[in-house]
Amino acid sequence: MQLKIMPKKKYLSAGRVPLVLFLCQMISALEVPLDPKLLEDLVQPPTITQQSPKDYIIDPRENIVIQCEAKGKPPPSFSWTRNGTHFDIDKDPLVTMRPGSGTLVINIMSEGKAETYEGVYQCTARNERGAAISNNIVIRPSRSPLWTKEKLEPITLRNGQSLVLPCRPPIGLPPAIIFWMDNSFQRLPQSERVSQGLNGDLYFSNVLPEDTREDYICYARFNHTQTIQQKQPISVKVISAKSSKERPPTLLTPEGNASHKEELRGNVLSLECIAEGLPTPIIYWIKEDGTLPINRTLYRNFKKTLQITHVSEADSGNYQCIAKNALGAVHHTISVTVKAAPYWITAPQNLVLSPGEDGTLICRANGNPKPTIGWLTNGVPIEIAPDDPSRKIDGDTIIFTHVQERSSAVYQCNASNEYGYLLANAFVNVLAEPPRILTSANTLYQVIANRPALLDCAFFGSPLPTIEWFKGAKGRALHEDIYVLHENGTLEIPVAQKDSTGTYTCVARNKLGVAKNEVHLEIKDPTRIIKQPEYAVVQRGSKVSFECKVKHDHTLIPTVMWLKDNGELPSEKRFTVDKDHLVITDVSDDDGGTYTCMANTSLDDVSASAVLRVVAPTPTPAPIYDVPNPPFDLELTNQLDKSVQLTWTPGDDNNSPITKFIIEYEDGMHEAGLWHHQAEVSGTQTTAQLKLSPYVNYSFRVMAENNIGRSSPSEASEQYLTKAAEPDQNPTAVEGLGTEPDNLVITWKPLNGFESNGPGLQYKVSWRQKDGDDEWTSVVVANVSKYIVSGTPTFVPYLIKVQALNDVGFAPEPATVMGHSGEDLPMVAPGNVRVSVVNSTLAEVHWDPVPLKSIRGHLQGYRVYYWKAQSSSKRDRRHIEKKILTFQGSKTHGMLPGLEPYSHYTLNVRVVNGKGEGPASSDRGFHTPEGVPSAPSSLKIVNPTLDSLTLEWDPPSHPNGILTEYTLKYQPINSTHELGPLVDIKIPANKTRWTLKNLNFSTRYKFYFSAQTSAGSGSQITEEAITTVDEAGIPPPDVGAGKAMASRQVDIATQGWFIGLMCAVALLILILLIVCFIRRNKGGKYPVKEKEDAHADPEIQPMKEDDGTFGEYSDAEDHKPLKKGSRTPSDRTVKKEDSDDSLVDYGEGVNGQFNEDGSFIGQYSGKKEKEPAEGNESSEAPSPVNAMNSFV
Repeated sequence: MQLKIMPKKKYLSAGRVPLVLFLCQMISALEVPLDPKLLEDLVQPPTITQQSPKDYIIDPRENIVIQCEAKGKPPPSFSWTRNGTHFDIDKDPLVTMRPGSGTLVINIMSEGKAETYEGVYQCTARNERGAAISNNIVIRPSRSPLWTKEKLEPITLRNGQSLVLPCRPPIGLPPAIIFWMDNSFQRLPQSERVSQGLNGDLYFSNVLPEDTREDYICYARFNHTQTIQQKQPISVKVISAKSSKERPPTLLTPEGNASHKEELRGNVLSLECIAEGLPTPIIYWIKEDGTLPINRTLYRNFKKTLQITHVSEADSGNYQCIAKNALGAVHHTISVTVKAAPYWITAPQNLVLSPGEDGTLICRANGNPKPTIGWLTNGVPIEIAPDDPSRKIDGDTIIFTHVQERSSAVYQCNASNEYGYLLANAFVNVLAEPPRILTSANTLYQVIANRPALLDCAFFGSPLPTIEWFKGAKGRALHEDIYVLHENGTLEIPVAQKDSTGTYTCVARNKLGVAKNEVHLEIKDPTRIIKQPEYAVVQRGSKVSFECKVKHDHTLIPTVMWLKDNGELPSEKRFTVDKDHLVITDVSDDDGGTYTCMANTSLDDVSASAVLRVVAPTPTPAPIYDVPNPPFDLELTNQLDKSVQLTWTPGDDNNSPITKFIIEYEDGMHEAGLWHHQAEVSGTQTTAQLKLSPYVNYSFRVMAENNIGRSSPSEASEQYLTKAAEPDQNPTAVEGLGTEPDNLVITWKPLNGFESNGPGLQYKVSWRQKDGDDEWTSVVVANVSKYIVSGTPTFVPYLIKVQALNDVGFAPEPATVMGHSGEDLPMVAPGNVRVSVVNSTLAEVHWDPVPLKSIRGHLQGYRVYYWKAQSSSKRDRRHIEKKILTFQGSKTHGMLPGLEPYSHYTLNVRVVNGKGEGPASSDRGFHTPEGVPSAPSSLKIVNPTLDSLTLEWDPPSHPNGILTEYTLKYQPINSTHELGPLVDIKIPANKTRWTLKNLNFSTRYKFYFSAQTSAGSGSQITEEAITTVDEAGIPPPDVGAGKAMASRQVDIATQGWFIGLMCAVALLILILLIVCFIRRNKGGKYPVKEKEDAHADPEIQPMKEDDGTFGEYSDAEDHKPLKKGSRTPSDRTVKKEDSDDSLVDYGEGVNGQFNEDGSFIGQYSGKKEKEPAEGNESSEAPSPVNAMNSFV
């Protein structure tokens, strides 16, 4: 988008003074500028440029000069009227008109009187385009009349009375300025008691004896004639009275309780209240129903006069003055009405139109009362002026449509009311002119960086041209988001930067042509004080040095001067100034103060100050050590394509010498905000020659390091964009892999922005078949990381290379890598598949490899599919899901583990590449031999009697062959859990139930049951059961599905041996309790008590891990090892999953217990003592020891 200036109203900020001044010089974009080249051939109606004031009071002792100046093309002629009629200056020898001007000079100094030429004058300036008229100029000579002679009687009054000394000056023109003095021309002192009123009278609120004097003189000064008139002296004598009676205030002026005041808008409103009384009254002012304007309210004459400046209609209202003393108060209300002479709202502006254009003249004014608007054309009331068809009057607006050259004229707008009038001239100039640029060509503007730059383009044309700005030879248009275009054509760069330097072209266009002008802008570095003077406290008689190091643009010449307390330095030899320092030797107390270093160039100035404090000598404080202050004032010089010199100023080393400087860089174009290590130099260097890479927008920063540590980074240097160059490296990780049978996907790791070395980074991708004579095929692609070659043969090796290039050129020749086009599925199945059965669960398969060409891809290996077809016994004909084994690489055999015995398997083999599997070989079947069976599925013991038990079972779920028989082994378990002799019985394979007879009554038996095939015996399943006491005993509980648990039917409580045993146990417990009670009463401590004393919280103390007891209290039964068969399920049923080799059988070596659900307890518990068993975990009756434990 090009930035255009259209003819519309724009506003400028008040802060841009130079631009405002420029616009004021231009007056209006619609006015023909007073450029000599333009005035040579452009016509313009007259414009009044200077005229005398409306109310013109002249000095009768000097010649009368009535000004009337006007411009126009052709130059206008002038004429005058006096009191409404033509004033023929040729007939009056005392009146002349200045050449080329309308100014009248009336020579009254040689002869004639000023009064003769009193009247109302009006000037008319006329040319072929119209006539402009001046204001009505009222000429009146100034007058300074004398006081009339009068005899003034002496005034005598008593002490405390009020007094008014009248002045009543003669009426002069302009009015005189009044003041009171004595015979010695000394002003009479005034106070709250004595003051001069607005009318010139001198008011005494109360008189005192010291007021007695004979020379109260009123003077009237007439400034216009520089004369002073004097009134006769007034004599006042104050008679002292013994006592003056005090009285409340009364008003001397104004009189009464209320008065009225009228003032014109914009004037100063002055309200006065002067009171008498004893003691002297104090005056207060308020505004009823409002407040006094703070910024416009002034109090004069000891608050007796209230003034409001720049009054407006809003200041109308009632103002009240209050005079108050200790005896009372008096009030007076002044009603203020603010009227207004006419003032402009919109004054008519000159119009420059081209033929056929439209325009308007607007004349809007306000006032109180509302002014009337009247129009004139060329000085004649428009009602009687020649008619113009392009003109239409609508109140305060004249509308022009489709104007022609004859429409040119000067229009006058007259706004008037009873308080005055306004007269404005505005011309309509119909011109057809191509654009013209008035600013001098090749103007050079110099601006300090980061400040606004204003480039002028004063222009003229009709129709009004539009303005466009371009920068540089390529004509890059400027946009509104960065630049500001003003209505007068000025281009503003709000914040000029180094890159703003260049040539700017202003182009003015209208339908009649185009005009161009070039100006030049140079951006200068700002003048900076990079090492400022610092606050100093020095001892009297010592030496102090203030440093002021100035950095400036190398094309500007700075001037540096020092000031003391904003004045010149003392002219003493103790003060010496060199390039960067002010040195003061033999410091005295008078040297204390503020020292300012001022540096200025032709474009800018800067200053820095420091305070010097002089003290008495004191001991030298110990130095403070710290990391260095960061370096500053980074500057880039010797800027070459691949190197630059960086210069910096070290910061304070804080009493530890700087050992080295670390330089880092930022690439603002590619990795903004990320800093990289560039170089390190010794701590004595302040410059470094840095190697650079092409096409990088460098910024540098420096850190200083001493023995304490490393400083903060410096401010970043200015940016430096190196020139572009061809890439110096190629992309890495180049690969060629096909994703389809007919393509080749070439991938690579692209260069980053830093490695690109220039704009327009691209890649040249080349390829050809490895085993052919084809030429290289190449393609240039954008900054991507992949290219797909289509239409390739399947799985063919290719040679590939990827070369980087940019707008400058190519990188070095790249390395060649090998890749392959896309794979396809293998075409041939492996042949000669053979199977060797190793055992009942393992087989080995062999096959012949397929030809390499038929693989059509990278050989991944061979895949064997195998599955179990059916059982050889034909009792379980089920289809089993296929299993897969993959053998990597070129292997031609492999083992198949995990086979099921006595099964028929089928397999086939396929070759695998990166694309997938090839066709399957023909199926090959094989048989596995018989194996040992699994344990029987279940074992139940039912119908226990005195001497028999019946066993029921289910066959093994995995017979793994043909069952030949079952093996049943059993043995008794006595009351001490000891096992008896083992009995072995063979049972036919077709049986699922077996009854054992001739067993001992009330005896626990343990059974071991297994199945057998021709391969051997399988796993065992175990069970325990107990025979009953007699045939009439309580029937056993129902047999459950999962657990086998037989309840004892013997009533032990009726046995004599049990009753005797329990009595002995009870007696033993009673004895133990008595012994414990006796020991406790004697204060003895149990071992447990000792442990409690040693540990504050017994809850967290662990149990003994070796036996699970607590303290010294233990029971031999508590840690007696479990015996085999002690955990028989209550329903006597054992599932096949329950191994006969259970942890119960190995319980004697286990330090811990199991819950009923089989989970381990004790490992995470704080207590190791055994919990009592819930219910009967054994089908035998409780032993006496168990009974004792339960009792305790």
